[in-house]
Amino acid sequence: MWNPDSSPDRTFTPLPLGCVRPLGWLREQLRIQAEGQTGLLEQHWPDLGQNSAWLGGDGEGWERGPYYVDGLVPLAFLLNDSCLVARAERWIDWTLNHQHRSGWFGPATLEDWWPLAIMAKALTQWAEATGDPRVEPFLGRFFEHLEKEAPSRPFQAWAVARWADMALSIQWLHRRTGNSGLLRALAETHRQGLSWTHWFQWFPATAKPARETFRFSHFTHVVNNAMGIKAPAVEWEITGWEFSRAAVWQALLMLDQYHGQATGLFSGDEHLAGPSPTQGTELCAVVEYMFSLEKLLATFGDPLFGDRLEMLAYNALPATFDPWMRAHQYDQQANQVLCDIHPRAWVNNEPDSNLFGLDPNFGCCTANYHQGWPKFVASLCMRSEDDGLALVAHGPCEVRTTVRGAAVSLRVETDYPFRDTVEVRYDGPDGHRFPLWVRIPAWAKGATVAGVDAPEGTFHKVDRQWKPGDVLTIRLPMAPRVLRRPSGGIAVARGPLVFSLRIGERWRVVRGKEPLPDYEVLPTTPWNYALRSDGEAIEAVFEERPLRPPFFSPENAPVAARVEAAQVPRWTLVEGSAGPVPQGDLSHGSEERVELVPYGCAKLRITEFPFYS
Repeated sequence: MWNPDSSPDRTFTPLPLGCVRPLGWLREQLRIQAEGQTGLLEQHWPDLGQNSAWLGGDGEGWERGPYYVDGLVPLAFLLNDSCLVARAERWIDWTLNHQHRSGWFGPATLEDWWPLAIMAKALTQWAEATGDPRVEPFLGRFFEHLEKEAPSRPFQAWAVARWADMALSIQWLHRRTGNSGLLRALAETHRQGLSWTHWFQWFPATAKPARETFRFSHFTHVVNNAMGIKAPAVEWEITGWEFSRAAVWQALLMLDQYHGQATGLFSGDEHLAGPSPTQGTELCAVVEYMFSLEKLLATFGDPLFGDRLEMLAYNALPATFDPWMRAHQYDQQANQVLCDIHPRAWVNNEPDSNLFGLDPNFGCCTANYHQGWPKFVASLCMRSEDDGLALVAHGPCEVRTTVRGAAVSLRVETDYPFRDTVEVRYDGPDGHRFPLWVRIPAWAKGATVAGVDAPEGTFHKVDRQWKPGDVLTIRLPMAPRVLRRPSGGIAVARGPLVFSLRIGERWRVVRGKEPLPDYEVLPTTPWNYALRSDGEAIEAVFEERPLRPPFFSPENAPVAARVEAAQVPRWTLVEGSAGPVPQGDLSHGSEERVELVPYGCAKLRITEFPFYS
């Protein structure tokens, strides 16, 4: 699947923040986020309150403020929300007004390079959205300082592991200014970083470590791997080394093979943990993996990166929140039948890691998850290297930009991923010619664009003269698929969505207080089902339902499937989680029809099932 030799020789350029804005259900989803934890944290979580050192106080002054702003800025501008913009501006202004003469910036007590890399990313987005003239010289002074000082005061710990995130902002500034001195700062940043290229090519992390003998390593840390996936691509841009380019596909191959989950995610609780569907994955890893894939899509143009990006955005991301995004998990599980405070088979996480709440286990995810939805929306459309546009991922949005010297608008109207049709409406000069590249997912056999067959797993080019009111219809057939899993079980997919057993849920507050308490979630219906299947196909009746917010809830699932299943009595809890997927002779109860809903809708779920014929 992951093969650099079969990838297209194509690159894309992300559009500046604000050129792509959400429509339809995606706009409503971003509004849900804005009114959920993102909008409430500053009033109810001290780490992001008025006392933050990133606002001049004496509170938390490391990564949490920058993480939050890195998601708040794109959310504010994609929603065109003046209140959120004003909130983001307070953080940006304080940062821009607190730069030392040397070029260093941030709270007076900060000595770590890593948080500055995050805030630099936030500043680049702010500059794109506002044109703020302060940002480029501010970053220029900082990167000049980095070039001079980093050799004698080198990166430490997280900054070493996550060097590529610093490099991205240096590259951004170099593209805008052409300042050749930035290339020296870029080379120094690369020199100080961990070699993710060698890690993914060598990749000794082929099994979950034993908790008793576990030793911390930046190379096995799940979020570092999610960030590190893009590092070989950044290295390739710096050096031109083919070895680095090949390591990108090798990274996904290794993570899928040894730690992959049915949703396209890989496990890590908090370190790489093997392929079992009851191992957890940290929320930070979800949003950072998405960001890495957005970078890889732009750099290499492989449509498979778009397929994986959609799987994460439409499955793993919403699954780890309550429907109104007022509570999140630290760890999510593919087979998650009980969320409570219980010692589980995590590598090194705590018993509260799969609670839904304010900051279960650790607050990094509370600060960092905000980038997931808005950066995904901003990346739906990019500029192609032939001065056209490319729909690299699918979702309702409006694109406003200049193409070949003319202002154009593309209005993408769709209920994707819950429906199979995407309509693109053009507005702009009559007779204006430019190409539009449309990503056709690998699963979309029989896809058509404007009635023309479009091979799956490709970018389909539409090169035409456009006139106002033109409508381009894209059909992406969503036949059900059975995914064989390393557990010996199967998962069910349709389009980019993975489906899970809908389990009755009882939410109960266990600590904290409104509006952001912590919840345990207990099952009220059986979960130990096997599906009738031969392991290759399944008879499933899909029902498309109206889209009503919140979209990612069991009750409002926009699509559901009915399948034949039977309970397996010997499949029970082990250490607070569903036991291993049963194999061999499946003694089961009487057959019944059960409902499967999208993975993101099911907060309790079975996703990898035993099966019988």
